Amino acid sequence: MSYDIELHNEKGEICKLLNQQHLGGGTYQLGGTEDARFNITYNYAGHFYHVMGEKGIRTIYGIKALDSIPFLANAARALRADVDDDYWKPTEGNARQAILTLINMASQCPDGIWFGD
Repeated sequence: MSYDIELHNEKGEICKLLNQQHLGGGTYQLGGTEDARFNITYNYAGHFYHVMGEKGIRTIYGIKALDSIPFLANAARALRADVDDDYWKPTEGNARQAILTLINMASQCPDGIWFGD
């Protein structure tokens, strides 16, 4: 299981990042993509619920990207930076990295709206 999270513009289309990027995640496009789309393993859900409340990462769904940045930044600060080379390992650091990727996306597409699942 995983979360497929995207930023959509006012037309309902996936927002475009400023340049082609390799976002990583559970599934990703080889060579990178300009699409503001990120897949996060459900293995991190416990950490998301812990720092974001009862909806976890889904708290940002329906929110404007710019407005989500302070919330995401607070969540990232609440997690340790113990990143593991194994993406699937549910460390706080790996969950934090996923949140930092969402912040990066939000800063590039500030007018986008979060959608997911």
